[in-house]
Amino acid sequence: MDWDGTWREPPQLPRLRGDEAFRGMSGSVLDFWRFAMSDLRMNNARGYFAEYLVGRALGLEVARVEWDDFDVLWGDVKIEVKSSAYLQSWAQRRPSTISFGGLRGRRLDIEAGYVGEQTYNADVYVFAWNRQIDPEKYDPLNVGAWAFHVLPRSVLEELGYKSVGLATLSRYSKEIGFHDLREAIAAAAAR
Repeated sequence: MDWDGTWREPPQLPRLRGDEAFRGMSGSVLDFWRFAMSDLRMNNARGYFAEYLVGRALGLEVARVEWDDFDVLWGDVKIEVKSSAYLQSWAQRRPSTISFGGLRGRRLDIEAGYVGEQTYNADVYVFAWNRQIDPEKYDPLNVGAWAFHVLPRSVLEELGYKSVGLATLSRYSKEIGFHDLREAIAAAAAR
């Protein structure tokens, strides 16, 4: 390929199934996933899983996109997903405080890099947290252990916060479960 200095979108790759073998060493994609993503208490894995939950609640079957200004696109609705949990993948003296940061960000311009002031870049914000608090009973596959708050961008713009906790979220929206996400996101998008 001749690189002529113009920006090129990466080609769409086929979705991996997990059984694909690596060339040049033993092992499969599933082995890598087990290595990198097997503990859903890890911050990155938990965040990806929260995005996956939102996508599933909306009936989406697309792969996540890295470095977008938002996490999930549902029709023309841009959704930012923030996650938190009481339990972490490291030693703890007490459960973590549930909080959600990074609500504002600068937009990525393909030519100029990150530009402008930090703004709220999504239409709807979903705050997801895993409510499990007993490390001995932690079940990473229990979707019922997750709770959610959903807010439209307009509420966050009015508040102007860079981060929020559960007390603030509870003042502006009700806590819901996985099966109520679609309706709550649709209602927030319509506001």
